[in-house]
Amino acid sequence: MQYEDKDGLSHLIEKEINSNDKILKPDFSQKTGREFMALYLQTKFSQLKLYDTKAHKPLFISIKPNFVQKFSQRLISNPDKKIMICITGESASGKSTMCKAVSNIIESFNMPVTILSTDNYFKDISSLIKKYGSFDALRDNGYDIDSPQSFQNDILEEDLQALSRGEDIYSPEYLPNGTGISVPKSKFVPANKLILVEGIATMYEGVKDIFDIKLYVETTQEVRKARFLKRASAERNQDIENAQKHWNYVIGAGEKYVKPARQEADIILNGDIDIEYFSGILEYIHAITNNFVAE
Repeated sequence: MQYEDKDGLSHLIEKEINSNDKILKPDFSQKTGREFMALYLQTKFSQLKLYDTKAHKPLFISIKPNFVQKFSQRLISNPDKKIMICITGESASGKSTMCKAVSNIIESFNMPVTILSTDNYFKDISSLIKKYGSFDALRDNGYDIDSPQSFQNDILEEDLQALSRGEDIYSPEYLPNGTGISVPKSKFVPANKLILVEGIATMYEGVKDIFDIKLYVETTQEVRKARFLKRASAERNQDIENAQKHWNYVIGAGEKYVKPARQEADIILNGDIDIEYFSGILEYIHAITNNFVAE
């Protein structure tokens, strides 16, 4: 049996919002309040997982057995730390699309969430691109763009630690125009309650342990290839030969640098999900975490 995901979620959200059995907003300054909220969220998340298993294309591929309990304990023991979430996956897996959906929900509900891409932490390779004539020529001469050594991991770690403590930062900005230029301390990044960080560098050594929730997006290679080649033509203006060369590179880089993160992820998500269904999941999460009665 196939379920009407969007309509079903709309019904769940309306039921949550219009319920006559709303609870008093817990006092998060008290440990008992945080413990109550953690138990409440565990119950609601279990209901969401059960609902998702009945969807035509479920969002959740797998969830670590101890994840919810471990995250709940973190909320109880260290409430002042910002909630750090990373989302990674191989190229064209759907992680950027998911982040855009999160951004749209943020805008519609005015949620306190920060989104940061680790692509801005690529090292400046402008001198190398000038030397070889183009990024494609640099790649063809062996430059490994997705290697951990190609990122400013020390700055990324420092910035993430600052955000987790509630300190606003200015991140670098890597210009996506083929020049390989990285502008230091260029983008203002506020330390909101939720920090969502997207990109392959989130799961590299020195960085991954900062996160409270590790998400891995998984999609079939066939779907990823179609997305990648379409994006290469539409967004990067690459001809088919160069696009195919770069696809061959990212396949190898993904095996080497990205796939190992899968076994460490708390939750593995389906990157081929219907984006409206994913947005509905986000709306439901917003409803259950904000639907309280004040004293």
